[in-house]
Amino acid sequence: MERKQFQLGDVVQMKKNHPCGSSEMEIIRMGMDIRIKCVGCKHSVLVPRAKFEKNMRKVLRSTAIMVEDPKTNE
Repeated sequence: MERKQFQLGDVVQMKKNHPCGSSEMEIIRMGMDIRIKCVGCKHSVLVPRAKFEKNMRKVLRSTAIMVEDPKTNE
């Protein structure tokens, strides 16, 4: 099974809703543990990476930035 791809700053949908009713979370810290912030009420939670990967449904908005080659912009 393929590992889910996510990055710092991505907004992801979780399997379970936060008590405020929102299922969207923003990734604000990554490491062995992942800190996510609820988009609805701004509450943050620290979750072990394995539990986060299990409970994440999909990436809704990614912050992947295309880096341009400065040599091509002459």
